[in-house]
This record gives sequence, structure tokens and C-alpha cells, in this order.
Amino acid sequence: MADLGKALLVLGGVIFLVGAVLLLAGRFNLPLGRLPGDIVYRGRNSVFYFPIVTCILISVVLSLIFWLFGRGQR
Repeated sequence: MADLGKALLVLGGVIFLVGAVLLLAGRFNLPLGRLPGDIVYRGRNSVFYFPIVTCILISVVLSLIFWLFGRGQR
């Protein structure tokens, strides 16, 4: 039961940090979600939005961070 509590605390902390980063990105007008290459289709009654370049950028940054943390564990 204690392990589950620890896992939930860590997960909550990660969600908190992601939320804080997104709030700061919005406050400093960082163009996450509006990068060149993101797909936006505006129809008459609908909008389709797929931020492919933003997803790739976030994936590369997270991969580098996890690689650095993993390298530090050795």
C-alpha cells in the first residue's frame, strides 16, 4: 500500500510540473502548438488541429532529459 502511495505522489508531482511549464509557456508567449509545420484545417463549422512539429520537439527534449538522467544513474 505504501508503494502505491509513493507512486501516486510522484505522478501528482509530474502532473503539477507539466501544468506549471504549460502555464509559463503561455505567459511568455512561447509558440508551443503554433510552430511551422503544425497542421490546422479550418472548415465552415469545424476545426481540425494536429500539432505534429510540437509533438516531435517535445519528444526530442524529453528523450534528451531521460537520456541524461539515465546516464547519471550509472
